[in-house]
Amino acid sequence: MDEENGQSRWRRRTELPLFLASLLYLFCYAVRVLAEGLSEGWRDVLLAVTYALWSLFLIDYLVRWRLSGQGLSYVRRHVMDAIVVLLPLLRPLRVVRIYETVRHRHAHARLTLYARVIAYASMSAVLLGFAGALTVYSAEHDAPGATITTFGDSVWWTCSTLTTVGYGDITPVTPMGRTVAVAMMAGGMALLGAVTGSFSSWVIQTFTLDEDREPPGP
Repeated sequence: MDEENGQSRWRRRTELPLFLASLLYLFCYAVRVLAEGLSEGWRDVLLAVTYALWSLFLIDYLVRWRLSGQGLSYVRRHVMDAIVVLLPLLRPLRVVRIYETVRHRHAHARLTLYARVIAYASMSAVLLGFAGALTVYSAEHDAPGATITTFGDSVWWTCSTLTTVGYGDITPVTPMGRTVAVAMMAGGMALLGAVTGSFSSWVIQTFTLDEDREPPGP
C-alpha cells in the first residue's frame, strides 16, 4: 500500500511537468526535421535538448518502476509507459493522464464520459498524426524513389492513413516509413472506432432518455 501511495504521489507531482517536457521534445524534433536552413550548431543544441529530455522520461519510468515494487510485472502492466519511453514522440498522448490528475483535485469530472472519450481520441489523433508526419518526412524525403518529398505530402499521407482511406497516390518506400504506416493504420482504426462508438452511444442514450421523459399516451 505504501508503494502504491508513493507511486501515486510521484505521478501526480511529475505528470504535468513531464507533459510539458514532452511538448518541448516534440517542438525540438520538429524544428530539426523541418528547418532545412538551420546551422549545424543549432542542430547540435536541439539534439542535446532532445537527449536530455529523453533522459528525464527514462528516469521517471525507472523511478515509478522502483516505487511500484512489482519487478518485471510492472512492464507487462504498463505497456504504454514503456512504449512512450522508447518512442518519446508519442508521450504527448499521455494527455489522458493529465486530465485524470487534474480531475482528482476536484470533486467531480468536468466532462461527461462520452465527451472525454471523444476529446481524448481527437487530441490523440492530432498528436499521433503530427508525430507520424514528422517521422515519415524525416525518413522519406531524401530516399531514392520517394513519393513523400515535402512535409505537405507527409501531412496528406498521414490524414489519408489515419482515416483509413488510403488513396495510394503517395506511399512510403523506406522500412522506417512503412513501419510508421502500420502503426498509423492501427491507431487510426482504434481512434475512429472510439469516436464513432462513443458518439453512437451518446445518441442512443439521448433518444432513450427523451422517450422515458415523454408522458404516457391516453
